Amino acid sequence: MNSLDSYLFVSAMLFCLGIFGVITRRNAIAVLMGVELILNAANINFIAFSKFNGMNLDGHIFGLLVIVLAAAEAAVALAIIINIYNNMNTINVDDAAELKQ
Repeated sequence: MNSLDSYLFVSAMLFCLGIFGVITRRNAIAVLMGVELILNAANINFIAFSKFNGMNLDGHIFGLLVIVLAAAEAAVALAIIINIYNNMNTINVDDAAELKQ
């Protein structure tokens, strides 16, 4: 019942949903949610390969690092989004591109 293929299928679906969310959304919060889905897909792959490759701890350690990376990314990105909202009164990603000028 629990085979590597089922874990990889779930991970691929999460990755595709994350890519779709990052590409199609203009709201910065929705883009961040897409990035979180992509990181969770990578995390599932690390844990699944660790489970089916002799239960070594390499995948679990990398999974923990992905969780720490996701938390740091969310904190920094939310701070940037709040700053953009304070300056421009919008969280639209296209409007934030005007900050370059």
